[in-house]
Amino acid sequence: MKTSRVSQISVVTSHECEEPVAALLERVFGVAPSVYASAETNRSTITAYVRASSATLRARVNEIEAGLSELKEVGLDTAPAEVRVAPVRREDWAESWKKYFKLIRIGSALVIKPSWTKIRAKAGQAVVVLDPGLSFGTGQHATTHFCLTQIVRVRKGQRSERADLSLLDVGCGSGILAISAAKLGFGRVNAFDFDPVAVRVAQKNCRMNRVEKKVKVAPKDLTKLPLDSREKFDVVCANLMAPLLIAERDRILNRLAPQGRLILAGILSTEFNAVCARYEAAGLELVADKFEREWQSGAFQRRPVR
Repeated sequence: MKTSRVSQISVVTSHECEEPVAALLERVFGVAPSVYASAETNRSTITAYVRASSATLRARVNEIEAGLSELKEVGLDTAPAEVRVAPVRREDWAESWKKYFKLIRIGSALVIKPSWTKIRAKAGQAVVVLDPGLSFGTGQHATTHFCLTQIVRVRKGQRSERADLSLLDVGCGSGILAISAAKLGFGRVNAFDFDPVAVRVAQKNCRMNRVEKKVKVAPKDLTKLPLDSREKFDVVCANLMAPLLIAERDRILNRLAPQGRLILAGILSTEFNAVCARYEAAGLELVADKFEREWQSGAFQRRPVR
C-alpha cells in the first residue's frame, strides 16, 4: 500500500492533561490538534496530522515524549502518555480531517466552512469555503481566529462604507485572511508567503472562492523585501513567529497606512511582551489582544499625535 508523507500522531492521556498535551503537540508541530475525550475509558486522545520526513518525524516524537516527561515531573497525571504514529493513506487524508473540521462563525458577518457543508447565508454575510490542508490554516487555530475577528471589526468600523479598504497578509498560508477580506468587501488585497507550496494552495483557494481577481498572491520573502514601500495598507496581518516579527518590524510597519491597524499573531505568550515592546517603541499602542493556551495575539494602531 502506498502512503503519502502525511502521518497521524496521537497521544493518549488523562482528561486532566488534555489541554497541556494539546498545547504540546501544537508547539512541536505548529498545527492545531483535534481532541477526543472518551467517557468510557476516562482517556483523551489528542491527534495531529503532519507532513514530515521520517527523520524529522522521529525527532518531533522525541520532543513529544520529552514534553510528556516534563508534564509528569510538575505533577500532572499524564498516564498512559502513549504516543502513536501511523501513516495516512493518500485517499484517506480528506476523510480523516472531515471528522474534526468545524464550521467557524465570526459574529454574523463571516462564516468559514468546508466544501462538504451546506449552509444558507444570511443577508450581508460573507461565506468562505476552505477545506482542511496540511498546516496552512483553516481558522481553527486561535491566532487565525483572532485575525479574522479583527478584520471583521475594521470592516464594520467607521470606515466600513469605503470601497477602497486595503489589506496585506504577510505569511498568508492558505490565504484564509486575504480571501475573507475580499469576501467582506475590501477593495485591494495583497498576500504573500515564503513557502511556494503555500502560495499555490492560497491561489487555488482564491479560485475556489472566486476572488482570484481581487486577491493578489505572490511568493515573497519578508526578509528580502525593500525596507520602504510606496504601497500602504489599511490593515496589515502578520501571523508569524515572534523572532521574525521583532527582526522585521520596520519592513512590516513601512507597509501600514498612517491610521491603519496592524494585527500580529502566531506569538507564544512568553514572547508577547517582547513583541509589544518592540512595536510600542515605534509609536504603536496595543488596542486589543487575546490569550489562548500558549498563544497570544494583538492588534496595534499608531498613537495619536498630541
